[in-house]
Amino acid sequence: MKKALLVLSFGTSVPAARKSITAVEEALKAVSDRDFFRAFTSPTIRKILARKGETVWSLSEALEALLEMGYGDVAIQPTHLLYGYEYDNIRETVTQWQERFPVLRLGQPLLATQEDLFALSDCVAKAYAPREGALVLMGHGTTHFANMVYPALQTVLRSRGYENILVGTVEGWPGLEDVLAGLPALGKKQVLLAPLMLVAGDHALNDMAGEDGWKGRLEREGYTVSCHMEGLGVLEPVQAMYAARCKTLLENEHGL
Repeated sequence: MKKALLVLSFGTSVPAARKSITAVEEALKAVSDRDFFRAFTSPTIRKILARKGETVWSLSEALEALLEMGYGDVAIQPTHLLYGYEYDNIRETVTQWQERFPVLRLGQPLLATQEDLFALSDCVAKAYAPREGALVLMGHGTTHFANMVYPALQTVLRSRGYENILVGTVEGWPGLEDVLAGLPALGKKQVLLAPLMLVAGDHALNDMAGEDGWKGRLEREGYTVSCHMEGLGVLEPVQAMYAARCKTLLENEHGL
């Protein structure tokens, strides 16, 4: 039976940010002997890439193509960070296609267990935390209940002694106002902003580093701000977390 590994990402239209996705894809290839394929879930990003001459499948398009190519065992590993609306949509699509494949399985997102929160907290603290000043991690955020991952990560960071790190989100809770309320207690006037996202794409460029974004707001509040412009995907410990996810997926012989 022909076997495929389909790595599924939200995607990015920012060329410099693509390396974060590529780095994770390479880490997943290294733990699989299956034929590799990719797909992006964002229709907007796929359209932008198509206008530039690059065709990237949607999940449904990828599954249709794999079926036509005779693949009977398909393992789908998402690079999404959490169980949000995107993951719900992925799972729904996989369920719709499942009867058409002898084996079709779906892996977990990066942050699926409390151990994942411990691992990511240690990773970002070691990779980003400045010796002086505060580190502010900017996540995407969501109205989905899965947004609780962000305050949970903040709790884990504090419990592990990383007291100069604050977590905020663009579209969820805690937000920028919560970060601003928490900074004075740290007694730090220097702030490093870093994306708590797989890629440093449009959100990092505009919502985080833009003058009308978090950087500009913090500077107007009197902070000296610098920005780290790489996504989580370039960090080797994060790549290792995704590789472990993929190994677990490949060991599961049936279904979701």
